[in-house]
Amino acid sequence: MNPSKVFGPGGWTPGNLKSLTGKTFVITGANAGAGFEATRTLLSKGAGVVMMNRNRDKSQTAIENLKQEFGSEANISFVRCDLAVLDSVREAATEILTQVPRIDALICNAAIAQVAKQEITVDGFESQLGVNHFAHFLLCGLLFDRIDASGGRIVVVGSNAYKMGKKRIQFADLNFDKNYTAWNSYAQSKLAQMMFAYESQRRIKTAGKRVQVYVCHPGASRTNLLQDTASRFNRILWSVLSRFIAQSAEKGAWPEVMCATEEGLKSERLYGPTRRSQTVGPIDECPLAPLALNEQEANKLWTLSEQKTSFTWSLQPV
Repeated sequence: MNPSKVFGPGGWTPGNLKSLTGKTFVITGANAGAGFEATRTLLSKGAGVVMMNRNRDKSQTAIENLKQEFGSEANISFVRCDLAVLDSVREAATEILTQVPRIDALICNAAIAQVAKQEITVDGFESQLGVNHFAHFLLCGLLFDRIDASGGRIVVVGSNAYKMGKKRIQFADLNFDKNYTAWNSYAQSKLAQMMFAYESQRRIKTAGKRVQVYVCHPGASRTNLLQDTASRFNRILWSVLSRFIAQSAEKGAWPEVMCATEEGLKSERLYGPTRRSQTVGPIDECPLAPLALNEQEANKLWTLSEQKTSFTWSLQPV
């Protein structure tokens, strides 16, 4: 799909933001990296942010740092959620629904990448597919009615890896039991996330719901995404290359902030950096490979995801 440029030569920046006072954003993986920077940007405009993170100590440290920057009255809180465990996702969603009366956007930011050796979650999923796709599929479904009642959004943070690797969902061997590679399994997980997002756009429209779903990617950003999962060689390689080819984590967060706040965005689009093969540069609409919009495969993935998570979405045609 050929992209159109909406935001001019400089692209979208946080300078486009207006006051966000009274709005509440829920972000997975927000104690570091792009999620933390997105939180900072949203707080700077008066928003409330609920961080969904696995590590309680790191989350408390992040909150302390943010309150030092924005003041003790900054509206920032934390709900523990381990995306590698579906029961933890269910518990976290229940806590969110109890404590958070409105959700203007759920930002599915957390991810793991380049897991060196095959790891299987407690629910039986290859770890990257489990964390990146199945957990967010369940979380979005559990929070959907609250988001809809708020006239809110779902933001899925994808990756240009979706059009690499096998370039398909390996339904016959989701866990790559036969031939696991860190790259192919990661690429599948990001393709699954994006196919889910575009399929949810279609189903929401058919059901006459108000939720908007947008998809973005961060480009190449200097974050700790690979720190705990990639092989030692890949960690060292990225630490060197990122100094020359990557942008800051702050700029890596701009696409998800834009998708959570900007009016007039379109469905079946991908937003992110637009230069150097979409790794850096102004934030705007990016090329989108047709494989992410394959409705037959997306419908198959949706049905499978409902089965794997034991959760049926409440989307019914009007």
